[in-house]
Order: sequence, then structure tokens, then C-alpha cells
Amino acid sequence: MKPSSAAANAFPSGPLESARLRVRPLSEADAAFILKLVNERGFLQNIGDKGVRTLDDARGYIRSGAMASYERYGFGLSALELKPTSEPVGMCGLLQRDSLDAPDLGYALLEQHWSQGFTFEAATLILRDAETRLGLKRILAITSLDNVASERVLEKLGFQFVRVAALQDSADPTKVFEWTSRNRE
Repeated sequence: MKPSSAAANAFPSGPLESARLRVRPLSEADAAFILKLVNERGFLQNIGDKGVRTLDDARGYIRSGAMASYERYGFGLSALELKPTSEPVGMCGLLQRDSLDAPDLGYALLEQHWSQGFTFEAATLILRDAETRLGLKRILAITSLDNVASERVLEKLGFQFVRVAALQDSADPTKVFEWTSRNRE
């Protein structure tokens, strides 16, 4: 995806909210949370080692990833926090990979918050925003071959399995799923 006028509107005017969650842009202030999240066993197993070992690494990861993506594309990974406490529990958003021809949905939660419906809740907000604010009609998602939990979430969101692919930014083959606005109807 090429940068577009959507990049001028780098994030919705306010946070996206559901009954239990607030989805807001990641900032360098989230470095301690990101350091913890990207080094959890589940993240390393299902997503991979991002080489984030210090708070400075985490700030760099946020700057070069989410913040750069907001500026360039108008979307990126966002912080998920519980509404009542503002406690960060994960991240969710769209990424633009060179190896894919459409943005893809990505998400990760602290393991203590798995299996509570937060991923589905946050991803629903992200997809709605992608469709309404950004005008996106097609979004991809990738999972490791054995990540059945993510597959279930994607199917519940309306994604359909497309293929197994060896993507250039992944050492292992991945499953590719596709969502289109017509899948929701």
C-alpha cells in the first residue's frame, strides 16, 4: 500500500472504545509495557523475537514501528487498555508489510489476558475504523501454522483462510487469511 491522504489523519480523532477497552496510539510512554509484552513466551512463540531487551529498545521499537506507520499510512499497532483502570493489556492494529499486497491485522495480548475476548473486541474496532475512516475494503492477517487460537479469532471476525506462504519477513511458513468488507454482510 502506498502512502495516501489517509496518512494526514494519522489516527482517529480520539481513542476507539468498546464496552471494556480503549484503543489508543502507542507512544514512547508505553515502553515498559512493550518491553514486557514482546518478551513474553507467547509473543516469542507466535510472533517472534523482536530483539527488544531494554527500555531504549522498546522506545525505538515504538518509534520505528507504530509511530512511523501512523505517520506514513494513517494506521499502525495501537495500545489496548482496560477502560476502568487504563491498564495496558495488549496491542492491536494494522501493519503494512512489504511482503503482503494489503495491510494486515496484528495483535498481541499479555498472556494473563488471553481467552477473555479482548482480541476480538479490539480487532472489531480496528476493522470498523479501517473500513470507515481509511476506506479499506480488504485486510489480511497472518498466523504461525500452529496458532489455532488466532485462527479462531480471525474466523470469528470474518477472515477466510487463503493460503500458506513463505513471506520474506518471516523465517517460517505462515497461514494467510483475508477479510473483505463483503465478508461481513
